[in-house]
Amino acid sequence: MKKRLKGENMSKLQEKIEQYKEAMKKIEPNFDEELLEKITRSLGPSIYKKDSETVSCSSPSELERVRNNFLKMKLGLDKSDEELDAAIKEVCEKMGTSNRNKYRAIFYYLLVKKFKKENLYK
Repeated sequence: MKKRLKGENMSKLQEKIEQYKEAMKKIEPNFDEELLEKITRSLGPSIYKKDSETVSCSSPSELERVRNNFLKMKLGLDKSDEELDAAIKEVCEKMGTSNRNKYRAIFYYLLVKKFKKENLYK
């Protein structure tokens, strides 16, 4: 019988969820773990690709995609682009300008909380 290494019995998804929870504790210690998990699951395979797993706050096209595809389409927000862009900028700053790993799951979690759209993930 082969001895299991630490984490070997954990699914790749569960490993990502744990990784995001650890990162989230540094940003917001009292966060809703269940909500973060549901948002992570909703992202599907994108969390396994380095490029799509993170949000680049220095890329205007990336931020436009977050605004249009996530805030407007997924969350159904009808606020002005300026308002939505300000919220995205706020999350970029909250996650830290020097933080190179702005995980999409955490980024979206912070936006969901900001706009009080948790009910979409219940």
